[in-house]
Amino acid sequence: MSDDTTWGKVHASGPLLLGVRHHGPGSARAVRAALEAARPGVVLIEGPPEADALIPLAADPDMRPPVALLGHAVDEPGRSAFWPLAEFSPEWVAVRWALEQGVPARFIDLPATHTLAWDTEPEAPSDEDGEDGADDVDAPDTEGEPGAVRDLRVDPLAVLAETAGYDDPERWWEDVVEHRGPGRRDPFAPFAALEEAMTALRERYGVGGRPRDLVREAHMRLQVRAARKEFGDAVAVVCGAWHVPALREKAAVTADRALLKGLPKVKADLTWVPWTHRRLARSSGYGAGIDSPGWYGHLFRAPDRPVERWLTKVAGLLREEDRIVSSAHVIEAVRLAETLAAMRGRPLPGLSETTDAVRAVMCDGSDVPLALVHDRLVVGDVLGEVPEAAPAVPLQRDLAREQRRLRLKPEALERELELDLRKETDAGRSRLLHRLRLLGVGWGEPAVSRGSTGTFRETWRLRWEPELSVRVAEAGVWGTTVLAAATARAEADATGASALADVTALAEQCLLAGLPDALPLVMRVLADRAALDTDVGHLAQALPALVRSLRYGDVRGTDTGALAGVAAGLAERVFVGLPPACAALDADAAEEMRGHVDAVHGAVGLLAETLTGTPDTGQGDLRGRWRSVLRTLALRDTVPGAIRGRAVRLLLDDGELGPEEAARLMGLVLSPGTPPADAAAWIEGFVSGGGGMLLVHDERLLGLVDTWLTGVPAEAFTDVLPLLRRTFSAYEPGVRRTLGELVRRGPGKNAGPTTPAAGLPGFAAEPDTERADAVLPVVRLLLGLDEVREHGATHDNSLGGVGT
Repeated sequence: MSDDTTWGKVHASGPLLLGVRHHGPGSARAVRAALEAARPGVVLIEGPPEADALIPLAADPDMRPPVALLGHAVDEPGRSAFWPLAEFSPEWVAVRWALEQGVPARFIDLPATHTLAWDTEPEAPSDEDGEDGADDVDAPDTEGEPGAVRDLRVDPLAVLAETAGYDDPERWWEDVVEHRGPGRRDPFAPFAALEEAMTALRERYGVGGRPRDLVREAHMRLQVRAARKEFGDAVAVVCGAWHVPALREKAAVTADRALLKGLPKVKADLTWVPWTHRRLARSSGYGAGIDSPGWYGHLFRAPDRPVERWLTKVAGLLREEDRIVSSAHVIEAVRLAETLAAMRGRPLPGLSETTDAVRAVMCDGSDVPLALVHDRLVVGDVLGEVPEAAPAVPLQRDLAREQRRLRLKPEALERELELDLRKETDAGRSRLLHRLRLLGVGWGEPAVSRGSTGTFRETWRLRWEPELSVRVAEAGVWGTTVLAAATARAEADATGASALADVTALAEQCLLAGLPDALPLVMRVLADRAALDTDVGHLAQALPALVRSLRYGDVRGTDTGALAGVAAGLAERVFVGLPPACAALDADAAEEMRGHVDAVHGAVGLLAETLTGTPDTGQGDLRGRWRSVLRTLALRDTVPGAIRGRAVRLLLDDGELGPEEAARLMGLVLSPGTPPADAAAWIEGFVSGGGGMLLVHDERLLGLVDTWLTGVPAEAFTDVLPLLRRTFSAYEPGVRRTLGELVRRGPGKNAGPTTPAAGLPGFAAEPDTERADAVLPVVRLLLGLDEVREHGATHDNSLGGVGT
């Protein structure tokens, strides 16, 4: 132990109390310096005592912060709490120092068994530096929204900063701690000064609006007393500075025990889990009271010249993004940051000065590249790692094995993953991600593929968030492996499903996730629900998912024979029930039913293709019967206009209705005897879903719409305008411009009975070879054919054939 007189002064009246700012690099350096000088016999650290057995894992070479202690109730895994630690957290530094020196280290905060059992949500933690951070190690972060109102709470850092004349608590902390470094002559001086300040604040504000701190501090005092009995005065305590005055207080043992008597309990398990810098940042919703974990990590790691090293790192990032940033920019940015610090009366440039310098010198005054710097460097995408030896529920271990087998490593940075399901590894990745989604573990979210739209392609957006560890723990009740848990969850969901569409969606999930053992039960439930459900809307909602399942099963090599029969029977019931279900609907119900008609139309086409060659279904010509249904819908007056117009359009697109017949039906609907609102609804149903190009290339239809619209009475025009505006506003800008030009010229005026309007450029009966030849020079230039000809090649004839 050190003989330094300051050591004797600091702990003469008790243990060495090292009050810190959680996740503060300055506090972390000061803690190491103080421990090196004091050489205590035991180090007591603010944290849940159940984690004492996990402390040795901090020395494992595979442990890489940021990490967090995860505590959860054994019988209710969703009741959980985190105690995060970064490499620049004083508590992590204290743990590492104790392990390196062979000194015992213990956690002394209120046990998680009590913290997790509180009926109401625990308070947001008090951050002794003044930041009110939800993930701070001063108190656990619970799932859900912050529990207590913060308006009445004291922000110690803000009070001290305001007293010192600062309007920014972060800037004050940087100036008095981060830029000063640990006491070189007296390593305990920073802690003595901080204790004095916190003592004054506690005298003025008491518990500062955090009544549960009294219970926590009573438990910590009892633990300190027990350590002193064992180790004497050679006890060092690393805790939030806000607690130091309370731990120094001479409280009676009986009074402390009385505060702890009768606290609720639950059985709790704790383990280490990976954490991220984003989860340390307040802006993420799981804030730990620090806006810039990446910047703090840099300050902690930089051996010297932190500003120069930081700006060099920023320049490297911007160069990776193809911005022109040279060493001269770095030199100028350093000079500007130092000048700004001098003008603002700061000992060294802080984050605000370096940010201003980067904006002015490297970003040309733009905040767009600056946002990238903030996201990637100031906050950062660092994801910690935890060794395999850390305790985990069986499901978590199986998930880790699957991740290694499939080479699918969790990452904090969001990325896209393209899968080709024809490849064994990619198919395995797809099954794993779908199984996790079924279990409520949203590691991956399906995305729209940028390339092929075939069923053998899948695109996922992946990002591993720390709270997913809680979701895995919750899912552990369903099984010990991902496959077993997903199977059990699917069976339970099928039994408890209340809607037919939910069961069909579950059948689709079972096929996507590769759960053959769950599919028989799901199919039995599906058949039972389909037989009892008489709502055509429900049946129409269920059919598309079943048909998609057939296609997915095909590419995954899954037996979908049972699904095919159920899907065909479901389609037949839709055919029978749809026409009467479409009668006498109001506008909202008609719009919903129109969506069902579209969905069933697409599903029938896919189902007919899938059932080709499978005569055992006994369903015959599905397409033919569906077209008969559409004809019935198109011609029945009791069917709302939106559905009749949509049915005509679908028949026209499939070639089952000629252009003349479509024009005749439109003409009938747009006759003066039809109410304008009904006519407008018919038009919306007809031209929705790519109808703009149909009107562009068939000027007779456009002429009918134009003639009707110009003849709508003024008193009815305001009623139909919103409907038509909604319809036509969905078209591409180029389509709208073309339609406007055609209307300006007078669509259909020169059109014959079966041909587009003659005389308008681009709308003749035959191709205009003169206009086609006009583009040849541009095509030659794009393909480089003129250059080839100059070098003696003779490929003229091939392009001439294409051009004409």
